[in-house]
Amino acid sequence: MDGANHSVVSEFVFLGLTSSWDIQVFLFVFVSIFYVASMMGNSLTVLTVASDPHLHSPMYFLLANLSFIDLGVSSVTSPKMIYDLFRKHKVISFRGCITQIFFIHVIGGLEMVLLIAMAFDRYVAICKPLHYLTIMSPKMCIFFLVAAWMIGLTHSVVQLAFVVNLPFCGPNVLDSFYCDLPRLIKLACTETYRLEFMVTANSGFISVGSFFILAISYVIIILTVQKRSSSGSSKALSTLSAHITVVVLFFGPLIFVYTWPFPSTHLDKFLAIFDAVVTPFLNPVIYSLRNQEMQSAMKRVCRQLVSYRKIS
Repeated sequence: MDGANHSVVSEFVFLGLTSSWDIQVFLFVFVSIFYVASMMGNSLTVLTVASDPHLHSPMYFLLANLSFIDLGVSSVTSPKMIYDLFRKHKVISFRGCITQIFFIHVIGGLEMVLLIAMAFDRYVAICKPLHYLTIMSPKMCIFFLVAAWMIGLTHSVVQLAFVVNLPFCGPNVLDSFYCDLPRLIKLACTETYRLEFMVTANSGFISVGSFFILAISYVIIILTVQKRSSSGSSKALSTLSAHITVVVLFFGPLIFVYTWPFPSTHLDKFLAIFDAVVTPFLNPVIYSLRNQEMQSAMKRVCRQLVSYRKIS
């Protein structure tokens, strides 16, 4: 190759989720409800943290950024999936496919780093409470945010560097509802075994590595909490349980997809729907249900919004 893209394929065709009309109707209702609820829940979280001075702390700063990223998680694949459900010819342009892959991996890298930052925040708050405000300073919070964006962008660019110049000269059917990088590589008109391995190893290593860092962090935090028989222990464990639940929901499907030796198209589709629609909805629910301060702040914001609408 001379460095230019030799593709003659201008679009890719999705096989979608199912050909059953009843299941399509169910998925349309299910995905639409969860998508709208996810957008509203995460938007409310961002608005609440931004507008309530009581929540201007490192933990809520990171939570607001996680909710902002979850808005992207919901929007990268869900609208296209909903739009395509009842269409016979489900297509996406070559550029659209590459763009979708880019944002999927940017958001994935961002969320991993933010979850690690949130674990570090809880570690400092519980294990080094006297130094919390010194360590988790505004500069440290901005550092975590910048690092998350840099790592997310770098990870995505590295993944796309493997793919963008591949020759796509014939097959253009993807057995999926979105542009999945491993399946896209298989359509290239060249030997792709090593490339598939590199892409899978890259994402798999980052996912498993990040998960182990988080697992070790939370084990240390839990052991520290158990050693202290104070009144704040139950509150700390409640907060930790919310964080751990979100980590498991995010990394569980990822690790399964990239490390399970017996891939299944149907299972991959189910996990992809769960990741794209259910997890972004559950994150604000989990954090608000476990946090009285967040619930109170959300109620205040909702009352302000209602009174503002009445005035206008």
